[in-house]
Parts: sequence; structure tokens; C-alpha cells
Amino acid sequence: MTFKQTGAGIVLGLISGTILGLFFKWIQGSTGIRVYVLLLNVDFIPVFASKNLPEWQEFSFHLLISIIIGVVFVYLKEKLNISSKGGWLLSMLLTFPTVFLYFPLSYLAVQEVPGILNGMAIFLWTAGHLIYALSIPPLYKQTTKTKIKLKKG
Repeated sequence: MTFKQTGAGIVLGLISGTILGLFFKWIQGSTGIRVYVLLLNVDFIPVFASKNLPEWQEFSFHLLISIIIGVVFVYLKEKLNISSKGGWLLSMLLTFPTVFLYFPLSYLAVQEVPGILNGMAIFLWTAGHLIYALSIPPLYKQTTKTKIKLKKG
């Protein structure tokens, strides 16, 4: 994997992860359903259990996961020479497991988050991750475009 591919994956993960985070923050503010808190929640991890982490630090953990997904996306897309249409499928496949994280995250959370069987929260969580998956292919296209054009003399 080249430095350029890694950089593209990092940028891809940062932007798509920020889109997801902002969407959940907006949804939580609009509906009161705590999907943003659930997204950022790490209080069930023993190392963090006794700490009251600031939002920016929790958001950074979320972005780290998104960066990993972004780098894996770029690596697989380019290593396997996946077409543009195939990129949509790859994005969905990489994002699909995150939808199911709702259940253990909801179950293990110490702070107040939506219940494990809260249908509206599950729908919003799924919708947010669908938006995340759909953001990856166009962001990939933007982050890997060559911006320098040489003029012919």
C-alpha cells in the first residue's frame, strides 16, 4: 500500500466518519434518541470505564474506526481493481457489520443510550450507517482525483 493510498484512506475515513457523526448529532438533537451518544460511547471498555472523557476524545475513537474502514476500502478497491460500481458494493460490505454493533453497544453501555430493542433507534442507526456507506464511493473519487493538470506549451 502506497503513502498516497494510505492518505486517501485516512481522508476518506475522516470525512465519512464526520458525516456520520454530524448526522447522528443532528438526529439526537432533533428527536432526543441518543444515537450520537451510542456512537461515541466507550464507557463499557474497562480502560475508559472510570474516566469521563470529553466528547472530542470519544469522537476521535469513532474517527479511528472510520479511518480503518477508509484505508481498507482504498486498499481493497485498488488491490483488487474493483470497478466504480463494485466500489458501492464494497462500501456496503465493509459498513454492513457496523449496523449490528448497535446491539452490543446498546447492551454494554453504562450511560443512558437507546434500549437494545428500540425500533426507532435501530432504524436511525441503520439509516446513518447507510448514509456513511453511500458517502464512501463519491468521497473516494474526490480524494483520489489528480488535481494537477499540466498545460501544453
